[in-house]
Amino acid sequence: MQNINLLEEIKELKKVKKAIILAHYYQNPEIQMIADYVGDSYQLSKIAKNNDAEVIIFCGVHFMAETAKILSPQKKVILPVKTAGCIMANSITYEELLAFKQEHPDYIIIGYVNTTAKVKTLCDVCVTSSNALKIINHYKGQKILYVPDQNLAKYANYLNQNSDQIEYWDGCCNIHHNLVTGEVKLQKTLHPNAKVLIHPEARLDVLKLADFIGSTKEIIDYVKNSKEKEFIIGTEKGILYALETLNLDKKFYLLSPNLVCRTMKLTTLEDVKNALLETGSKYEEIKLDPKTIELASNALNKMLELSDK
Repeated sequence: MQNINLLEEIKELKKVKKAIILAHYYQNPEIQMIADYVGDSYQLSKIAKNNDAEVIIFCGVHFMAETAKILSPQKKVILPVKTAGCIMANSITYEELLAFKQEHPDYIIIGYVNTTAKVKTLCDVCVTSSNALKIINHYKGQKILYVPDQNLAKYANYLNQNSDQIEYWDGCCNIHHNLVTGEVKLQKTLHPNAKVLIHPEARLDVLKLADFIGSTKEIIDYVKNSKEKEFIIGTEKGILYALETLNLDKKFYLLSPNLVCRTMKLTTLEDVKNALLETGSKYEEIKLDPKTIELASNALNKMLELSDK
């Protein structure tokens, strides 16, 4: 009963505040249920830019809410739990990347969307896991530094016949990085008829055992369009809600029990309500100075431009 009342309160508050709720696929099921839009980083970036809401409640992690603010600076953007951060985004600082740029002015800086707003101001273009390979190939033949995910960069180099064109930062998503080949082999033994679907933030030796490699949304689309009935899922467990909801006749097995992003799971329905009311101490309204928005938006808009080509 409490959850039903909360859902009704949230629904009414959205109308009053002229707000929309955006949620990443890695959020808890109840958060995905009440969201107006659920997506991966790329989808949510586009929605943040193209909507009529006055307020965006972003149920994700800090860099995602910052991205929404950069793309929609006139809107109020609120992160329900301000401590919801990202280890990968925190693995590179503005000062470190600035030092690299000053020493290597001839490099194209490609920044994963999993970075802070300040880091984005130093990037030539941003990417997400769904468009990274396409955008990297756009700059083929040029010197590239990819930040901060080492694994997606190594995967791109592998696809380009082990080219060393792409240099990379020593960052990673620990949730995906900690997957090991033994877990893949075990699950394939337990479920021999299942297709293995893995996110490209995993290590290359793990990716080589996959039947399909793709972003969260690409994994969802693959399953939807597949005639297969069983799948081993190699990304954060929050995706299972969408997969099971959209594919009632199919079975899913999580590649590892450790595929849980704790910060993605921090947001509760109560937090969403409080964010709409702007009460309590957990939420944060995202505020960025105009210069940061201007410079960071250049990289994000370049991403949107190249993705649509």
